[in-house]
Amino acid sequence: MPDTHPHTSKEGFIKIGGACLNQTPIDWKNNFENIVDTISSAKKGEVKILCLPELCITGYGCEDLFLSDWVSEKALSLLYQIVPFCENIAVAVGLPLVFDGKVYNTACLIQNKEIKGFYAKQFLANDGVHYEKRWFTAWEQGHNVDINLQGKAYPLGDITFDLYGVKTGFEICEDAWHHDRPACRLYEKGIQLILNPSASHFSFGKNKIREELVRSSSKNFECYYMYVNLLGNQSGRIIYDGDILIANRGELIGRNKRLSFHKFNLLACEINSDNKTHVPNVEEDWNGKNIEFTRATSLGFFDYLRKSRTKGFTLSLSGGADSSSIAVLVAEMVRNGVENLGEEVFLKNLNLTNLNFDSEKRTERNQIIVGQLLTTAYQGTKNSSKDTFESAQELAKSIGAIFYNWNIDNIVKENTDIIQNAIDRKLEWTNDDIALQNIQARSRSPIIWMLANIKGQILLTTSNRSEGDVGYTTMDGDTSGSFAPIAGVDKEFILDWLKYAEKELGYVGLKAVNSLSPSAELRPSNMDQTDESDLMPYPVLRSIEYFAIRNHQSPKATFKAVKSEFEIDSEVLKGYVRKFFRLWSINQWKRERLAPSFHLDDFNVDPKTWCRFPILSGSFKEELKDL
Repeated sequence: MPDTHPHTSKEGFIKIGGACLNQTPIDWKNNFENIVDTISSAKKGEVKILCLPELCITGYGCEDLFLSDWVSEKALSLLYQIVPFCENIAVAVGLPLVFDGKVYNTACLIQNKEIKGFYAKQFLANDGVHYEKRWFTAWEQGHNVDINLQGKAYPLGDITFDLYGVKTGFEICEDAWHHDRPACRLYEKGIQLILNPSASHFSFGKNKIREELVRSSSKNFECYYMYVNLLGNQSGRIIYDGDILIANRGELIGRNKRLSFHKFNLLACEINSDNKTHVPNVEEDWNGKNIEFTRATSLGFFDYLRKSRTKGFTLSLSGGADSSSIAVLVAEMVRNGVENLGEEVFLKNLNLTNLNFDSEKRTERNQIIVGQLLTTAYQGTKNSSKDTFESAQELAKSIGAIFYNWNIDNIVKENTDIIQNAIDRKLEWTNDDIALQNIQARSRSPIIWMLANIKGQILLTTSNRSEGDVGYTTMDGDTSGSFAPIAGVDKEFILDWLKYAEKELGYVGLKAVNSLSPSAELRPSNMDQTDESDLMPYPVLRSIEYFAIRNHQSPKATFKAVKSEFEIDSEVLKGYVRKFFRLWSINQWKRERLAPSFHLDDFNVDPKTWCRFPILSGSFKEELKDL
């Protein structure tokens, strides 16, 4: 486990540290061990004040389990077990705490094996993917009480601490994003250090926003400010990047490298009462949407696999953009995991043993590991092209994935014959287009599911966010699967990222994929089916989605916003906007049934997290008339 410690503290200086932890909801043993291992590492590095993330005892992603009294009781029992490990160190530990029948999100401060008190969160995150007001009660500003635990009274509320001569206060995550924030009152009290234990989900570029918050907070409130985030795919959908940031009066003096595969990371800096820094500890970080996507999904896949205790992934590899991107992301999980943890630890985490490596070359050894973790299959029909078959075969070979190939025409024919006999007529493309397309996609589903069951693996579904917008996907067909890793990003981004993966990440097996126009290949080849001809140009779809869904704008406002972005005929664009809103409104039932996905962008269309919409509605009829 890598940790970063500056040189031994000099006289007048004190070392403070923050640690990101990869926790799992109610995985008590894992969470406890990560906490005490981090405390041990911090003590070895002579850290005197250590901040751990928000709700790190339970895990942040407990959802409605926070409504169960026994969860808070169990967390408190683990807190008591943590206390003896805090000799000669002050440690902030996050947990839910019940007081007067209400649950509060708190940070407990332990110093020298003694609980000093509990700071309670004052502002609750209740937008986007957050629903804290469902589980917790916000603490009243400036209010303090005593809470009796095991026959002893402890301060609870809007409290501060004197830690080894350093006046210390708290903000917990959402607290820091409000105008009338706790730091305003902490400043009036002459606080020297503000600790911010957080559970802030990953999204593209969000680290820069956090960094600016930490810098400006330290400047505006004339103090040291330390921000500490959770790490990893904690509970399925949300990935935490493990940001640790320390600033002093507007200057960043501590930053770690995010998206680590380790169970915890520790970052420390030395501070003194004169507000002068000693040995700044600022590491280079992952920046840019393509590399963030690669690293975040790699970590997300790794945690999903090890925490679900399954044997790998199965993927219906069509040779097109979506399935190919997922295959490469699994290969990247292997490459990044081995690079980060070392081969032995990586394999141990995934319970991979007795692998027969007959090569010392890193690339070839990684391919052998991928072969253990990823099973792919090309399921062709008479409408499939030679190009997509060769694309899928070459990509699977280049990354080391197991590759199967079979034809499903006989299954499609059998199903089609049954219904034709039942309704006493022949199905024709002119009248039965959707039915004839869907039966092909649905015929693939039972076979690939069977393969995944035989392998004991997670079946991955290939839907992207653009398809989720407009329902351009077959339920119980290409949506079949346990997890949809790219459903949080749009198709335009996937196409761009595949070019990046070929050129910058070295996946030469993507050359054929990147030369093809995206197509479902469900209609006969002479009909020249492409995704964009079925829908609209992907850049336009992405822009409509942004204004309509991300910014909640009406059809008319969306049209005006998109019109300013593209040189496109107004009537054509109106047709695209009408199609988007019509398809969006009638396909909510599909989005309700899509497999869980990683939250990667600053919004998504998953109704269980970011975007709720009625299954039945007026379908924007009046609003579309305004166009």
